[in-house]
Amino acid sequence: MHKTNLTYLLIVIVFTTQIRAQKNPDFQGQAMAFGNYSPDFNNNILIGGRYIPQLNYTISIDSAKKTDFEASANLFGAVSIFPPDSSDFDGNINPYRIWARFTGNQFEIRLGLQKIDFGSATLLRPLQWFNQIDPRDPLALTNGVYGALGRYYFLNNANIWLWILYGNEKTRGSDALTTYTKNPEFGGRVQYPVPKGEIAASYHHRTADSLGIKPPVSYGQIPEDRFALDGKWDVKIGLWFEASYIHKSRNIGLLTNQTLLNLGADYTFGLGNGLNVIAEHLLMGYGSQSFGFTGRSNISAATLAYPMGLFDNLSSVLYYSWDTEAFSVFVNYQHQFKNITGYIMAYYNPGSQQGIRENELFNQVSGPGIRLMLVYNH
Repeated sequence: MHKTNLTYLLIVIVFTTQIRAQKNPDFQGQAMAFGNYSPDFNNNILIGGRYIPQLNYTISIDSAKKTDFEASANLFGAVSIFPPDSSDFDGNINPYRIWARFTGNQFEIRLGLQKIDFGSATLLRPLQWFNQIDPRDPLALTNGVYGALGRYYFLNNANIWLWILYGNEKTRGSDALTTYTKNPEFGGRVQYPVPKGEIAASYHHRTADSLGIKPPVSYGQIPEDRFALDGKWDVKIGLWFEASYIHKSRNIGLLTNQTLLNLGADYTFGLGNGLNVIAEHLLMGYGSQSFGFTGRSNISAATLAYPMGLFDNLSSVLYYSWDTEAFSVFVNYQHQFKNITGYIMAYYNPGSQQGIRENELFNQVSGPGIRLMLVYNH
């Protein structure tokens, strides 16, 4: 057989093998409808919905390697009603996740709009560098970031993360200023197993944009470095810590340096079906000098979760600011119907929620309020 024809035949065989190895596209989605009433916010009534369609596709290369893809969108619409005669409509369509991933037995490389999340804490998170997950949101919605992420897993459960991000303009987690989108961000993380737990070190570099400072100042772009340590252990109760230090290369006052330290624990009490309690405390220090703590604030948080049965759950999230002596309370009752999950949520938020990650996808206004939500996953 001619060499060229043999090459073509090999290409056809390989291509056919790959086609047969492909998994059929998997289409799923999450539809949500909600209503929110806030009496202190001009008697605001908010009615809306969100739909996140998601398409996944997998190509198996061999028994150890595969390539998979995910694409999803965030379709949102809501109307705010201010009795008796005023209303306002808001709606948008945005990409939610768009990424491709190549995986093997001990590694993965993911490229595109994705969620990046790590750390030991649950409620008050110094290491919430790349997402906006609000612990009060039962759906854990968050905007993604554009970038590339690589992870390698050693046989002893140690692992290494490396990432590079570009073009992300939204503030996230610990961001005091927005990011200058024309410079790439990069960093990494090493996790290592220790007796009864694990410990990790993380680093991230980005360029902050001084246009986010109020009042505006002409510092231009400011290089910023972040260093973090975190660890978690299971010793009858769960124990963890998370510590992060953020340094900007230019003196911009109190925002030049940020130090965040979280200590937390969780335990499930043998009451009824089991009452799970998580408690955390966050110390935040900031100032023009490294670890100077010109400014300091403390906030404590706790969650209580109780399964009432196979289809019903009751949970709450509590925050307390020691500086402003302000409480934030969130209570959620969840019931699982045949195809739909229903939520009844009541809350009270103070005017300022320092240290609490407010998620624009699950926004809550100050004062008391009640929120009803129905979620359908297909």
